[in-house]
Amino acid sequence: MDIFLTNNLTNKKEKFIPKNENNVGMYVCGPTVYDDPHIGNARPIVVFDILFKILKNKFSLVTYVRNITDVDDKIIKSSQEKKISISNLTNNVIKSFHEDCKFLNCESPSKEPKATEHIEEMIDMISELTKNGFAYESNQHVYFEVKKFKDYGQLSNKKLEELIAGSRIEVSDNKKNTEDFVLWKPSKENEPSWDSPWGKGRPGWHLECSAMSKKFLGNEFDIHGGGIDLLFPHHENEIAQSRCANNTKTFANYWLHNAFITMSNEKMAKSQGNILKIKDFKKKISGQVLRLALISAHYRQPLDWNDKLLDDCSNTINKWYNIYLSIDEKINIPIEILKPLFDDLNTPGYIANLHNLYEKAQKGSNDEKKLFISACQFIGLLNETKESWLNSRRNKVSISETEISSMIKKRNIARENKDYKEADKIRNELLDKGVLIEDKDGKTTWKFK
Repeated sequence: MDIFLTNNLTNKKEKFIPKNENNVGMYVCGPTVYDDPHIGNARPIVVFDILFKILKNKFSLVTYVRNITDVDDKIIKSSQEKKISISNLTNNVIKSFHEDCKFLNCESPSKEPKATEHIEEMIDMISELTKNGFAYESNQHVYFEVKKFKDYGQLSNKKLEELIAGSRIEVSDNKKNTEDFVLWKPSKENEPSWDSPWGKGRPGWHLECSAMSKKFLGNEFDIHGGGIDLLFPHHENEIAQSRCANNTKTFANYWLHNAFITMSNEKMAKSQGNILKIKDFKKKISGQVLRLALISAHYRQPLDWNDKLLDDCSNTINKWYNIYLSIDEKINIPIEILKPLFDDLNTPGYIANLHNLYEKAQKGSNDEKKLFISACQFIGLLNETKESWLNSRRNKVSISETEISSMIKKRNIARENKDYKEADKIRNELLDKGVLIEDKDGKTTWKFK
């Protein structure tokens, strides 16, 4: 079955045709490690993890590169605010990021290069741009001269004047033109710095992805991904500097961008004060629940984050574990079931298929149950045993089994006395603590919700 992807370079859904079927290349912009990752950062991590799985399902070798930005203005500012060294800050955040990826059951990329380990490659690229006449030095700064690249704005599908008017662009007397962007700049005292032909300094943010994608994937490769906020100027600038440095007609052939996560339909952002860090969920909820929530909407659509979404996903996972079986052998998933994923990562369509498989497996054979479990595991769900799942839920509930039994007893007495208001109050208190009670055939049972 063919894979179809919505390519923001052409604004069309296109059949994916790799440059080399024997080695598909994908580059995704990774974290800038100035603070612990939040749930908005988690969306591209999970989305492109699933794309990685789809590509590996079809092609023999897939090289997935996801960078780490460990030198940047935000990092310097954060280290000063927190009064710790840059190295301590970045190491701590990288550790936290990797723990969060594991929590979300994401595979490690093939390569995870750090910006600080590839300064030499960045200097080489700047030198090439300068030699080719696309960059200029000014007062120890080096800038890319945007007007010299005729295809600038192709990804954004806008003219240069529109892009300038609608974006925050750094104003500087060192620039020839307002729209030119920095490739290299001098470091201030106590800032990270490296020797270069233009003096001691550090690279501009846009440059690193061009240099590292070239090193690990070549001058031209298949897929470049990231959040929609990176489309301009970051990805637009990547295309410009890469094509001009490498003298190529293309850079990445397919450009994919995931939409924002919102809260009450507002973008999740530090400036909005609505940031939810991934680590804050760990004591309250399973990584599986977060993962299912993150793929519950199509990656190109905004995802509104709320308690109902998490409750629904938690109930779904819990229900699915009712028919869990351990699987030792490889189960081939029919292409019809996988079809939505091959169609531009239609995860809601695939989840609908999982619900249908569950209904069949619930009443069917062990083979049907195994197929259902395998289909869930293909997208990183039901990755732990039923026992482990139940234990994790038990540990996240803020009430002991003795207390549960005591409260149920009190509720039963209230019901016998026809004090339904008190009975409902106890039921709701248990529900708030993560315990669902059910009355059937004169008996009251409970389970974790």
